[in-house]
Parts: sequence; structure tokens; C-alpha cells
Amino acid sequence: MCPTAMHILHAVQGDMNYTGAMTPGLLLKDFLERVERSSQAWLRDSEMGAGDGTLVDALGDFFAVRGKHVRPILVHLLSDMLGVEEDERLVEVAVAAEFIHNASLLHDDVIDNGMFRRALPTVNARWGNIVAVMGGDLMLSGAALKLTHIHNRLTQTALRVVAEMTHAAIAEVETRGNLLLSVEELKRIAEGKTGALFGWCGVAASILAQNPATEAQFDLFGRKLGVVFQMADDVKDITGVDEGKPQFADIQSKTPSLLVLLAAQRNPSVMKRFKEAWGFPTVTRERTRELGLAVMCSGVLDEAVELMEREMEEALALLGDYAHTPSGAQLVVWTRQFAKNMLSKRGAA
Repeated sequence: MCPTAMHILHAVQGDMNYTGAMTPGLLLKDFLERVERSSQAWLRDSEMGAGDGTLVDALGDFFAVRGKHVRPILVHLLSDMLGVEEDERLVEVAVAAEFIHNASLLHDDVIDNGMFRRALPTVNARWGNIVAVMGGDLMLSGAALKLTHIHNRLTQTALRVVAEMTHAAIAEVETRGNLLLSVEELKRIAEGKTGALFGWCGVAASILAQNPATEAQFDLFGRKLGVVFQMADDVKDITGVDEGKPQFADIQSKTPSLLVLLAAQRNPSVMKRFKEAWGFPTVTRERTRELGLAVMCSGVLDEAVELMEREMEEALALLGDYAHTPSGAQLVVWTRQFAKNMLSKRGAA
């Protein structure tokens, strides 16, 4: 008999066998609150932000639902490792990273016709595609303007990341229905969509610290961490532990996630069922569930988690001696616990 999603989840959490505090320290908590206040101030700014009217209402609702703040946390910890003072520049860099991320979410929901995010209606579902696209564009311009006031290289590197994220989003759309995609190709898309911005958090820290020697090192760390993030997201799609996203959403959109590829490429009967279902213009909910259960029963979950853990340890190794600093040690603890919590309901918000 095929194991249930809950049985799978317990097995995954047991395999990771790690305990640690996910809650950030008091200094980091204070920093994240400053990031929140700066974001809200921008939203109300009539010249630089949304000001008033439809956009401020729509983005206000969007900002009201807090995410994980992964990018601001990375900015803070990586900068602290390099001795960067926690000042207004650091807050604005963290806000810019969050704005770029949130803009990509708004645009992705339009592309995917997503109706729910973080268990609430998306901006496009409530306000329409035009407001969602314009809101994303506004946040991208807000991020660029904030960075320009600090350092031109911050703006230049951030815009390159936005371009890379855009190309990766197109690549993901173009791979829909492709069951022969390799894991390495999937990782490259994940690196572009998520890892590039994680890596930029390290590049930004290096620029602020005037330490060019660490730019490539921290960039690669963040890129690998982004791949870990996406792998965990793929696992959540199958196990259904993300309360803010319908289970098997990737299967319904014909997106070849990690577990789908592993199951289809290792089991000819699973491959045949996917080819038949994805050959139609749309996949019914009943067929989507049938395919999802087939993936769950295929035995590839352990392999996916092992791949994710291997990628995470490779990422942490890139920190080198910085991992032994106080902030570096905190980053290692946070990264491992973050990966574990990504696979549970607790970390799904």
C-alpha cells in the first residue's frame, strides 16, 4: 500500500535528523522589523511608491501577509559575516531584495493564473492581471531606485539578476510537458529563478563591505541554496504540506518538477501515464490526483530529499572559514533548519 503524505513527511523529517532554532535572534528580529517599516513607508510614498488608489490597496493587502523573509535574513547574516555595520543602507538593500522577489511572485501568479498564495487570494485573483503586473513593475522600479541611492554596482548587479530571473521563468514555461528534462537542466532553471537572487544577497553584502574577493563565493553559496529551496518546494507540491498552495499544482500546470521527473524517468508505467494525461490541453483534477499519487507511490521521495541535502551541504561548504564566525554559525543553523521546515506545515507559510 502506498504511504500517505503524512507518513512520507514523518520519514523526511526523520531523515534530516536536525534540531535547531528557526526563530532569528533579537538583533535579526529588530532588523526584519525595520525592513517591514521601510517597505510600508515606500508603499505610502506618493512619488517613489504606490501613493494612494488601487495599487496601494492591492499591494497593501499583499504586504500584509508576511513571507519567510529569506532574502533579508541572508543580506543581514552575510553582511554581518563581513563586518558591515547594520545601518540604513543595509535595510534598503534587504528591502530591494524583497521587492524583486515579490515582483516575481506577482508576475508568476499572472503567468500561472495562480489563485492562492500563502493561503489567501492572489493579487491577480482579487484585483486582476493588470494591477498585478503593474504592481510588480512598480516594486522593481522601487528596488532599482533604492539601490541607485546607495551604490551603482548594487543597481547594475540587481538588474542583471532580474534579467536572469526573467530568462529562467521563460525557460520554465518552455519546459512544460517535457518529461525528458534532466535534473541538471532543472537545477539550472531553479538557480535562475530563485538562486540568482539568493546569490545577489551575498554579492550585495560584499559590495557594501568593499570586499570583492567574496562576491563569487557568496554568490555561488546563494545560488546553491536557491536550488535547495526549489527542490524542497517540489517535494511540498507532492506531499501537500504547503497549506498556501494546492497539492499537485505543478502536475496540473504540466511543470516537470524534481519528483515528477525522477518518477517518470525511472518507471515506464508512470512515464506512460504522464504522457497520456499531459497530451491533452488541460488535466482534470481527478487525473491530476491520480498522477500525484502515482509519484508518491513511486519511491522517489527519499532520492529527492537526498539530492536536496547534498546540495545544501555543498552550499554550506562554500562559506569556508566564514562558517566559523558567530554570524556564519548562525547562518549554518538557520540554513539547515530552514531546509527542514520547508518540508513541514510549520515552514510552509
